[in-house]
Amino acid sequence: MSTRHILLGLLAGGPSHGYDLKRRHDERFPQARPLAYGQVYTTLQRLVRDGLAEIDGTDADGGPERTKYRTTADGERELAAWVREISAPAPHVVNEIFAKVVVAILAGGDAAAYLLDQRAAHMARMRELTAVKTAPGSDLSTVLSADYALNHLDADLRWMTTTAARLTTLTAEVDTA
Repeated sequence: MSTRHILLGLLAGGPSHGYDLKRRHDERFPQARPLAYGQVYTTLQRLVRDGLAEIDGTDADGGPERTKYRTTADGERELAAWVREISAPAPHVVNEIFAKVVVAILAGGDAAAYLLDQRAAHMARMRELTAVKTAPGSDLSTVLSADYALNHLDADLRWMTTTAARLTTLTAEVDTA
């Protein structure tokens, strides 16, 4: 996920302070890793440096002085271009789970036991996400984020089932290579 573009998108709603942008990010993308304040302010500084955002003034509101930012015309154009870009499907077919299965075979470990343990971890995460999305008052962003994650976890589970059924053949291939 591009923090730069997410912040530009949040700024599209009007000028904001870094604190407000961080809070809105965490609200809009509830299943994403929360942004660190340092990441927000570093990204805002780069956006200003690159001419995609500019300072819209400062205010104190009875507290410390805070800088407001807004997008520029160049920032609006870059954001529009980014939104139109097609996200490439994952370029690599090797993931960490597959790598651990192969390494378990190479190291004489129990790949089948690893797959069972990984399956249990996936199932636990799926239960957590289902609880999040079905909780009273869950907003649509939360539901859609959870659905996205659940579908990916489900695909992993199907892959683990297929791989477990093929472990004998995979072990023979890995051992002879």
